[in-house]
Amino acid sequence: MKLYVALILSVLVSCIAAWVIAARYRTRMKELMRAPRAGLPAVSVVDAVEDAPPADRVSLADNRAAGMRLGALLVVVSLLISASSAWLWSTLSFPEDPLRPKQIAVLALLHSWPVVPALALMWRWSRLRLFGTLLLWCAVTFCIFLWRQVELNPTQALLALVLEMGLPLVLVSLVFLGNAARAVAPWLVVPVAALMWASLASIDLLMYFFARESPWLLSILHWLSGFFGTNVVWVAMAIAAILPWIILWWPARLFGRALGRAYFRKWFSDLLVVFTGVWALSLADRAVTTAMQAGTAALALFLPLLWIPVATWLMSLRRARLTRPPTLLVLRVFQQDKQAQKLFDQVVERWRLSGNTLTIAGTDLADRTLGADDVFLFLDGKLTERFVAEPVDIARRIATFDMRPDIDGRYRVNECYCHDTTWKEALQALVRRSDVALMDLRGFQARNAGCAYELGVLAQGSRALRVVLLVDGRTDRKEAEKVVATRKSERFVWLEADKMNAVKFRETLGALFS
Repeated sequence: MKLYVALILSVLVSCIAAWVIAARYRTRMKELMRAPRAGLPAVSVVDAVEDAPPADRVSLADNRAAGMRLGALLVVVSLLISASSAWLWSTLSFPEDPLRPKQIAVLALLHSWPVVPALALMWRWSRLRLFGTLLLWCAVTFCIFLWRQVELNPTQALLALVLEMGLPLVLVSLVFLGNAARAVAPWLVVPVAALMWASLASIDLLMYFFARESPWLLSILHWLSGFFGTNVVWVAMAIAAILPWIILWWPARLFGRALGRAYFRKWFSDLLVVFTGVWALSLADRAVTTAMQAGTAALALFLPLLWIPVATWLMSLRRARLTRPPTLLVLRVFQQDKQAQKLFDQVVERWRLSGNTLTIAGTDLADRTLGADDVFLFLDGKLTERFVAEPVDIARRIATFDMRPDIDGRYRVNECYCHDTTWKEALQALVRRSDVALMDLRGFQARNAGCAYELGVLAQGSRALRVVLLVDGRTDRKEAEKVVATRKSERFVWLEADKMNAVKFRETLGALFS
């Protein structure tokens, strides 16, 4: 029972901390973006940023093929993990009489449910689609389970499904289905779990010495009773729980920084962290249950996770390398967070299979673009270092952009953090590094002077830039067309986007690759 308590508390504490950190991150972002910067030069110095060389040609078909390959990889790895965990569970639970191959195959099917939320998180499915797909999977598995396990009646088969999926699915939902939680919590779960285990071990150690009436412990309790009276035992337990957090806090921070550096160096990607997290929570529930019988040998149930780096590395060896992948610049009308987030989920996430993404950082997409290095840099109070303080810093900032693919083949989103006094120069530099731009003009009005300026910069760009504009009934299109009318208006593709459904998202993505 203690193991279950530690697992649940680790997830809950990580999620609560993630919500707090994400909220503070957005607040700090707003403060820094609005921070006045004195003494800036009157002349822009973005000439230090050279135009990007021509990009490799990538088609929509190439993008879809990359998505299918990545999806197939996740499915194959999931099947390997489920089959391995089923065999290990059988060996640990029935050491004298392990299950037969056909029974293990059925058990592997039961254990394979995490592939559904893994794919859903990869493609940013809605919660309705995710849980609908899970229900369909449960129905198919239930029928197969009854067909192959004739010794179980329908009630027992249903109970097996509930026990297998119940708690892990709740934990997965807490960590990955919320925007803030998905962005931050996966990076916190491991250090928080270590601290939680340390607290439980400390309490157990306290109770061990208390049961043996240790003289030094009784002396401490007697001293505490002078301050807290009869509640001294509860106070001692609270101290025993908190003390490991104080002692281990600094090592946990060092671990977090190491995690951020590993992410920066591309040892893993955000998608692989999500995929591994989903499977790890499923295996953790199974390991806790098995530990009651097999003891520490139950840790072997985590070994199937090794399939993830092995299979991903093998796939990366066969992946075609681009000389210079195309680069997408994403611009939008600010203060329309849900609209921008949905566009990012359905278009930009798929673009990342084929090319890089540049954007000016904002609070609206913070939950979509936060990485481990961003989280721990913020916790160290160093977010200011990410901001372009003066135009002369732009070239140096762009030189640090990560333009290489992750091990899973996807490209990262590079953000330019700007103050209100430096974003215009940064935009000019980003345009010179981009091959295609996606600008969300839904809701644009003449009062949106920033968007009008962005349109003008896109129209003036010297390189062969293609610009896809999304407009709707709220867009002041006359004003937008007036900005670009006397310039290179032929580079603009106008898409009516009053209703953004799956068809319109595909049309938008197709226009980017056109």
